[in-house]
Amino acid sequence: MQAQREKDFTGEPVRLNKFLSDAGYCSRREADRLIAAGRVLVNQERAVVGMKIFPGQRVSVDGQVLHREQERILLAFHKPRGVVCTTDTTWGDTTIYDLMNYPKRIFSIGRLDKDSEGLLLMTNDGDIVNKIMRASNYHEKEYLVSVDHEITPDFLQKLREGVYLRELNVRTRPCVVSPVARKQLGIILTQGLNRQIRRMCETLGYRVTRLVRVRVMNIELGDLEPGGYRPLTRAESEQLMAQLSGEQ
Repeated sequence: MQAQREKDFTGEPVRLNKFLSDAGYCSRREADRLIAAGRVLVNQERAVVGMKIFPGQRVSVDGQVLHREQERILLAFHKPRGVVCTTDTTWGDTTIYDLMNYPKRIFSIGRLDKDSEGLLLMTNDGDIVNKIMRASNYHEKEYLVSVDHEITPDFLQKLREGVYLRELNVRTRPCVVSPVARKQLGIILTQGLNRQIRRMCETLGYRVTRLVRVRVMNIELGDLEPGGYRPLTRAESEQLMAQLSGEQ
């Protein structure tokens, strides 16, 4: 067992939050929260935020020993409506992890609220999560949105220009908006505020009746069935990594 642990820690020392991310346990941001909460041990001693891990050291979270993941996992998953992205089962909700029942530990790149559906990217690579989620990188996410009454040119233009969300005290970034049908529109965002599209529409007097994410960067939902998932193709993965190359 010790030989296996040392094998898993070969190479240059890395920051502890990156190690937890590489192990597929969580994102770097979440790793820092776990470390600060005292839940991470290195060689049976409480870890500190910012520390580095050296070859041969033993890392555990809540008693679970972690090993660096050698194989990057990247999946496209079609989240159905009514399913939640959290691991919290307090309220008896079905989670994406229940539905996927994937044999290795993975986590979602971003979230969709319970009433929304569509494309989620799933991975064990925390670096990818950080790069795609960082708002300053302006990565596109595309949605198909149905509303409760007929859309107007004024409504579309206000969405394009950005909407001030009083409850968040922020104005949304300008975005690409196009009409699809009388009560349906397409919208491309480069930020991911909490329930952003729903809040934008409500501020302008509309209620979202259906919201489907159809694309994240170069990855499209396509004809993937609700509840289904697939590995990214080699071409998709290579294009995605090329877009992320050089980003922090």
